[in-house]
Amino acid sequence: MEEIKIITDSQHQLARFAKALGHPVRVYILEHLSKQPCCYSGDLSDVLPIAKSTLSQHLKELKNAGLIQGETEAPKVKYCINRDNYIVARTLFSKLFE
Repeated sequence: MEEIKIITDSQHQLARFAKALGHPVRVYILEHLSKQPCCYSGDLSDVLPIAKSTLSQHLKELKNAGLIQGETEAPKVKYCINRDNYIVARTLFSKLFE
């Protein structure tokens, strides 16, 4: 018997993005990073009144969702918007709210 697929890949992806944006600090981080080419996580800890370990967890959630990407440049990690997935997220959210 063939299984009927009700939930699409786009819906799964949108839910993953939405979950990552389910905390206001993560929304702030994404907005902050989207306004510049790149940002070091150390810069974010200067503007956000949260522990570095908490910031690290928020960055990890955004990275796991594919909304940001990071690379190590000792002694810091540089985080940037994942432009391709940012466009996908924007498109999926726009379609949802049409």
